[in-house]
Parts: sequence; C-alpha cells; structure tokens
Amino acid sequence: MTTHDIVQRGLYFEEFEPDARYLHRPGRTATESDNVLFTTLTMNTQALHLDAAFAEAKEPFRARLMNSMWTLSTMVGSSVAQLTQGTLVAQLGFGEIAFPHPLFAGDTLYTESVVSEKRLSASRPGQGIVSIAHTGRNQDGVVVATASRSVLVHCRPEGGSR
Repeated sequence: MTTHDIVQRGLYFEEFEPDARYLHRPGRTATESDNVLFTTLTMNTQALHLDAAFAEAKEPFRARLMNSMWTLSTMVGSSVAQLTQGTLVAQLGFGEIAFPHPLFAGDTLYTESVVSEKRLSASRPGQGIVSIAHTGRNQDGVVVATASRSVLVHCRPEGGSR
C-alpha cells in the first residue's frame, strides 16, 4: 500500500471562482477576553471596549463593543484556510471597510467571501491578483462588517499541486 501526504492549502489563482460565495466555517464566538486582550495588545484605550461602566452609562448600546479591528482581523483570518493558506504571495491592500452593526462579546462571527475580480499579474509570471469581498455576520445573520481586499496568489504549479 502506498501512502502520500495531503497538505491543506488555499486556492491557486486558477481555482478562484468569480461570483462564488465561499462560506468559512466554523464561526468564531467573540469573548470578553478576546476584546480586552486585543484592545490592550494594540494599545487602543477606547473606553467603549474596556470600561463597562462608561459603556453602560454613555454609549447607545449600553454595553462594551467588540473592537472593530478584532472583528476585521477575525473575519479575514477565518478565510485563510479555505482561500489563501500556502498560496498567498502577498496581501496587496484593503479597500472599503465598514462596520454597519456592532459585535458584542457572546456573539458569533460568521464570514463569507465573494471573488469580485481576478487577473494574471502583468509583472509577476506565475502569479495572479484576486479581489475578494468579505462579509461578516452575527449569529442572527446581521451584517456586522464588510471589507474588500486584494491578494497576490500563486498560479497552479506546472505538473500538479505542491
């Protein structure tokens, strides 16, 4: 019996399907610890993330909000295993980012991604540029974040996959 290794990876340029919706599962339930650790790690002293009394007395939602950068990072991070793990050359940039509804500790973030455009790189043979629109929803299906980004990925290697 012959065995061979199968390595989990993201998609090569040719495998990205424009307009396909990629659902990234499982979701990620946000915790108080996530919020406090991420907020302090990034030196963000915004009281609405750290100070429960302030948030309850002064903020319209009457509760601490998850740090929006945690939401963005987790949303994009949840797409890596399915889309870009081991096939990414570089993150090229982010376009429009929005947070239309807050995320709270205890909410679960589910992410989906749609490939909005792709093209071969004019200057880097064997690589292509893929534009991705990410959407993050809470457990009730409410959109809590959106972001567009461009990535440079490898094309499929000649002779198979690596």
